[in-house]
Amino acid sequence: MKKRKVLSGEQKTIILRELLDNKVPISDLSEKSDIHTTDIYNWKKKLFEAAPEILNGKRSGKKNLTNEQKKIAKLEEKLRSRDEAISFLLRENIELKKNIDGEI
Repeated sequence: MKKRKVLSGEQKTIILRELLDNKVPISDLSEKSDIHTTDIYNWKKKLFEAAPEILNGKRSGKKNLTNEQKKIAKLEEKLRSRDEAISFLLRENIELKKNIDGEI
């Protein structure tokens, strides 16, 4: 079985630049780099999907969260808060039952 070749982002960029700037056919790049054509197509797709964010000056990373990620974080915090409230009420309820009945 053939080992999968691992390339850095810079190496992928060089291959994509050659594809886009020099209009080298993907089949030629694939043979030259010993990479499957599907991988090159996937890199190209990812590049164009990320292009709007890059061109708008937004960087993807932990500091700049998307609206969905912010919404998820907010909802998770809300759930944690509710879980704490429920836990507090349950403990309080158990204590009250112990004091009234002498047992649970």
